[in-house]
Amino acid sequence: MIFQKPNPFPLSIRRNLELPLREYGHRNRRILDEKIERALTDIGLWEEVKDRLDSTALALSGGQQQRLCIARALVLDPDILLMDEPCSALDPISSSVVEELIIRLRSRYTVVIVTHNLAQAKRIANYAAFFWMKEQVGKLIEFGQCQRLFEAPIHGLTAAYVSGAKG
Repeated sequence: MIFQKPNPFPLSIRRNLELPLREYGHRNRRILDEKIERALTDIGLWEEVKDRLDSTALALSGGQQQRLCIARALVLDPDILLMDEPCSALDPISSSVVEELIIRLRSRYTVVIVTHNLAQAKRIANYAAFFWMKEQVGKLIEFGQCQRLFEAPIHGLTAAYVSGAKG
């Protein structure tokens, strides 16, 4: 699970990635180091931090912290990544880096993202779902291929939302 605001633990970069591995019983130093390097390489952070793995993760920029949090999820080899507005607390450049990362990761993982940013959804999603609050309950209004949902929505409420007339 990746949250809106980057939430690295107040530990070193290395310990942020070791912690979930140790929780799942991994103790072998060589395997820990291999998994950490692979996760950091996968998210494009290895070259930026390889010489300061024992430095605090809180010293990283917001975009780097968010990528570290993604690496913390990847280190456990999940099947699915759940992301709640993963770019909402980031500047446009960091958001672009995270979006490119998501596009790369979706070939290896099922990535489910909640976003209110329609432009972002158009850029990165294969499929999209539109939900709406009705009688204080979230309802699925429409689901389909992203391009079709944005260009030819079936439901009137979806059409109103993606056109900017509602919401």
